[in-house]
Amino acid sequence: MSDIRRHLEDIVNTMNDGLMVVGPDGSILLANDALCRMTGYQREELLSRSCTIFHCDSCEGVRREGGALWCNLFTLGSIHHRRCAMVRKDGGYVHVLKNAAVLKGDKGDIIAAVETLTDISELDRKEQQIVRLSRLLDSEKGFRGIIGTSPAIQKVFDITEKAAQSDAPVIIYGESGTGKELIARAIHDLGPHREGPYIQVNCAALNESLLESELFGHVKGAFTGATSHREGRFEAANGGDIFLDEIGDVPLSIQVKLLRVLENKTVERVGDHRPIRVDVRIITATNRDLPKMVREGTFREDFFFRINVIPIHLPPLRERIEDLPLLVDFFLEHQRRKGKNVHGVHPQAMAALMAYRWPGNVRELKSTLEYACVVTDDGLIRPEHLPPHVLQPHEVLCAPNSALNNIIALKTSSAARAPHPDRRQELIEALRRAGGNQTEAARILGVSRVTVWNRMKRYQIDLHKVIAE
Repeated sequence: MSDIRRHLEDIVNTMNDGLMVVGPDGSILLANDALCRMTGYQREELLSRSCTIFHCDSCEGVRREGGALWCNLFTLGSIHHRRCAMVRKDGGYVHVLKNAAVLKGDKGDIIAAVETLTDISELDRKEQQIVRLSRLLDSEKGFRGIIGTSPAIQKVFDITEKAAQSDAPVIIYGESGTGKELIARAIHDLGPHREGPYIQVNCAALNESLLESELFGHVKGAFTGATSHREGRFEAANGGDIFLDEIGDVPLSIQVKLLRVLENKTVERVGDHRPIRVDVRIITATNRDLPKMVREGTFREDFFFRINVIPIHLPPLRERIEDLPLLVDFFLEHQRRKGKNVHGVHPQAMAALMAYRWPGNVRELKSTLEYACVVTDDGLIRPEHLPPHVLQPHEVLCAPNSALNNIIALKTSSAARAPHPDRRQELIEALRRAGGNQTEAARILGVSRVTVWNRMKRYQIDLHKVIAE
């Protein structure tokens, strides 16, 4: 046994978990190699120092003011599976799972406490990766999940791919519901930081004090309710990208601090004055007129110039209305995968959808189709299944090209229009050969997928019946 005691230091240094022994007065008596790696301190910097050097937020809640013993651990006897945040030597946080127990002598007197610390930061990162992969699985169609073939949206795709290769700040302009968050995500996924974290913050959802804490983090006791240390979103995004949505709603006081981040690449937690270096590319988005806000004095001019380096303008749905049939097809397919028995849109209903101005853009179209899928009885969406406001008289949109005029003419024609018998049968045979796959049927016929979709609606072809026959 005496031989084993001689090798005690070697034994504890083989552990993957951090280990330290603390005396009744709070001084560190022993620290293993894993603890030093975890916290960034050298062993000689820790021995004989107070364990408050780690600023552990869970420990601060059980320490005693004065008295013979350092904290309530010596009274409780043990701590099991307590999550806490410790401050590393470089000022960053390390999230750990702590276990602790009191050591007693032969006469029952307390001689020390031993603590083991498991670094769970990697588990948090893995969870974030799982979330990112889940989102990517939902983005299997179109350009990173964005649907459209119109010249207007193709221009957006081109500038997005180019912007992704730069580290310069990007700002995305667009009305509500146009898909600004999808463009921001695409920039991250295509950019040099794609292996790093992607953090999204809705700046309009929080008041000034909460937004400051959310972005930059805080230390325990910085304000009422700050019961533990909190890592800010910029620290969490270190090595990756941060997306600040609704940047036009950020208060002027926060704009000043964001400007400092852009210029110095450092953040300061609320209640702390130590600068923490971060390597983060900033992506912003807004549906507001920032130049007008600058003129009115409600948005800082210097901050505007720093975030407006690479602007991307997303067109509203009414300016790329030729993409609507593709979007309808995409959303209905999503509903079918959720178990909805919906197989198409009546030509008159499609005509109404094409003529509507869509102030809520793609998000409103999605909600409209979800509503229609609920109220339809036989799986075919007719005009009476659309929300009433979509059917109200309104100005018919001007088609940007002759192809769109042909689509609208087709959709507004009578459903009883006599179908071309050979073309109808030709389409049915192609769909059967393709096993119901409309893309493959289009290839067989030598036409586009939209043409197949239009002909199915025109000839009232039920895909399920065609496959079953």
